[in-house]
Amino acid sequence: MRWLSSRRYQKKPSTAASNNGRIDGASVCTCKGLTLKVIRSKIELGDVTPHNIKQLKRLNRVVFPVSYNDKFYKDVLEAGELAKLAYYNDIVVGAVCCRIDTSENSRRLYIMTLGCLYPYRRLGIGSKMVEHVLKYVHTDGNFDSIFLHVQVNNEGAIDFYKKFGFEIVDTKVHYYKRIEPADAHVLQKTLRPKISNGEIKIGEEKKNNEK
Repeated sequence: MRWLSSRRYQKKPSTAASNNGRIDGASVCTCKGLTLKVIRSKIELGDVTPHNIKQLKRLNRVVFPVSYNDKFYKDVLEAGELAKLAYYNDIVVGAVCCRIDTSENSRRLYIMTLGCLYPYRRLGIGSKMVEHVLKYVHTDGNFDSIFLHVQVNNEGAIDFYKKFGFEIVDTKVHYYKRIEPADAHVLQKTLRPKISNGEIKIGEEKKNNEK
């Protein structure tokens, strides 16, 4: 599970190999004379701080085919609840980084990066991170939508986001630099309709169909 961030943070393609990692948090129990090792799966989200920012950098080098510049990580350190590391049994295995976008006369949340190490995918870690984002915008109550860019061939990520109510609303040709395919879909989850000149422009048709 991986999808890419805005071009403004990209530096160059990364050739880092995948890290299989390890699973900790095991406990031992005895049943009828047999000693069993039980793995207790625990998924938690934690803050990104100056003390663990290097872990985020290493994770991004493994998960994404591009590198991110120093400004990206500076912005992440100032993002607060919009940037989280994902822990699986106390091991950093994923991360989500967002920022607030106020372009196009609306207030939107942009998911810059969201990814997880390959051995830990399909364990609910990605869903945990998306749920954190959804909870954040719900608590805030002032966002019009959430959006992100996804490579057009990343069908797994597209299907994943559709389960949370995201839709493909646009396709950017040659969006990415130095990686193929270079085109990106814009996926968006509309939280409230955009009103222009007194008319609802987004979500009106869906709203009418639900009546």
